[in-house]
Amino acid sequence: MRKLELLAPAKNLACGIAAIDHGADAVYIGASRFGARAAVGNSVDDIRQLCDYAHLFGAKVYVTVNTIIYDGELDDTLSLIRELHGVGVDAILVQDMGLLKLQLPPIALHASTQTDNRTADKVKWLAELGFQRVVLARELSVEEIRSIHEAVPDVELEVFVHGALCVSYSGICYASQYCFGRSANRGACAQFCRMKFDLVDAEGREIEHQRHLLSLKDLNQADVLDQLVEAGATSFKIEGRLKDVTYVKNVVAAYNLRLNKIVANQPDRYCRASKGTCSYTFTPNLKKTFNRGFTHYFLNGRQPDIFSPDTPKAMGEYVGYVKEIRNNSFNVAGTAAFANGDGLCFITGDRELEGFRVNRAEGNRLYPQKMPRNLRPGMALYRNNDQEFEKLLSRPSAERKIPIIMRLAADEQGFNLSVGEVSVGIACEHQASEKPQRDNIVRQLSKLGGTPYLCEQVEMGDDFNYFIPSSFLADLRRRLVEKLMTSTPQADGQSKVLSAHIPASVSALYPYDYLYNISNAKARDFYISQGLQPSEQAFELQSSRQKASLLMQCRHCLRYALGGCVKHGGTKAHWREPLFLRLSDGRRFRLEFDCRHCQMNVYGESEK
Repeated sequence: MRKLELLAPAKNLACGIAAIDHGADAVYIGASRFGARAAVGNSVDDIRQLCDYAHLFGAKVYVTVNTIIYDGELDDTLSLIRELHGVGVDAILVQDMGLLKLQLPPIALHASTQTDNRTADKVKWLAELGFQRVVLARELSVEEIRSIHEAVPDVELEVFVHGALCVSYSGICYASQYCFGRSANRGACAQFCRMKFDLVDAEGREIEHQRHLLSLKDLNQADVLDQLVEAGATSFKIEGRLKDVTYVKNVVAAYNLRLNKIVANQPDRYCRASKGTCSYTFTPNLKKTFNRGFTHYFLNGRQPDIFSPDTPKAMGEYVGYVKEIRNNSFNVAGTAAFANGDGLCFITGDRELEGFRVNRAEGNRLYPQKMPRNLRPGMALYRNNDQEFEKLLSRPSAERKIPIIMRLAADEQGFNLSVGEVSVGIACEHQASEKPQRDNIVRQLSKLGGTPYLCEQVEMGDDFNYFIPSSFLADLRRRLVEKLMTSTPQADGQSKVLSAHIPASVSALYPYDYLYNISNAKARDFYISQGLQPSEQAFELQSSRQKASLLMQCRHCLRYALGGCVKHGGTKAHWREPLFLRLSDGRRFRLEFDCRHCQMNVYGESEK
């Protein structure tokens, strides 16, 4: 039976606890340093508290140690990993292969998506190195995931199912470092892909003017989760370590319900990776949480409409269109209900996002705090802040309980109370009851409020007819709960690094050695031991790079998006290639369309 894991992001301890309460089987969180979101760090003590809470439900905690590491940071990184192991962390996510040359504690290793995992050969190689799990590239189709699982069936495969998308294969994006000196591989991405560009051809003709041509919509696989399960994925990851707690609550709850439905439909094949059932005070709705519009990305092959060229900001849910405008108000044609304080937005005639706040709502007539200048009748409206929904989520909004069945039995010393293999006893005289005691016994033993447990049944033998003082029952219940809460087994980690050589098919992905991200002597030693003779160190360490550097490898393709890919049903392009992306300050980036790999490469362009 395959365990299915819903993996949630945690910006901090509060978000991590909320994720567990709303149905996550595991949480990933950043420590104080060396995580791929430098803006989000947590103390080891906070991570310890999260581990203690998660483990009550059999849920796990993974910590991101997935930046490239410099030589002077290796000792601190090793010290951090040892501390994390000491407080009960279940696994660490790794990018820098130099860590495999350190004396790591016995903690499970997950290969971060930053290690660019897009082929079966790469996954097999990582497994041979000792990685228990591999986080696959976001760009993969369900058939590619299936073929990887069939090639390496014993490796846990983690796939992204929701949230923001990087336009470049993760781990080999250098645009932020190249333009702004901020390394994505060091957790400091400046979001180059969310910027505005002109698109110009080889003759300088402008094809697109100041549009967000690399900005992708957000991933949403909620309605096709079963396809990923059937393909062999084990863990289903929600992006969002920069997101707030209301995002975590809503998205985790939505995916928890969908995974539960898959398990309920095939209970002989699947089960959840942790324990407990959740009840909610709200109805999850993914459209009401931060999103740039949704896409399945490449799940079913190359599809149109995966990017959001008008804006990189949250659009939210469609709520209707502007019907009629008066001086200080307008009405909306649609079925949505509005509240004072709602945030609405629309795309202007100049293809810009404009937002405003509703000061007063009277049915479908809305009075903005300030009337938007560019609002016109017929324009589509979107709500990117639902005031009533946010209020619901700002309060306690879920309760997670582990259903248990207690068994009470008489023994030689007195009585024994057990749940499964966990039991406690009490010395007590066997005194026959003059009146029926079963209802009182069930009532006393079921008082589990404030604990993670919910008593579904108290089993007693048919001949059980004893009087037990309520104080004795309370003591049995208390000690059993304490024992249950401290008996959650923790999986033994493994950091055993095995011998393997880089397959030729993996090396073929990287035309330049700097794409291996070798940023320390240990990483260099590692790759030499794998049969590579690296001639270049990491991009971030090179003081003078050629301007014509490969900055991104993208499956998103502008030739296709603009209808010029004949291979996928487009017409012969009217422009002359190569094409260039151009920032407003004039810097240009050459596009190369690698049709053999169905890939768009972005290069820094030398100045003329």
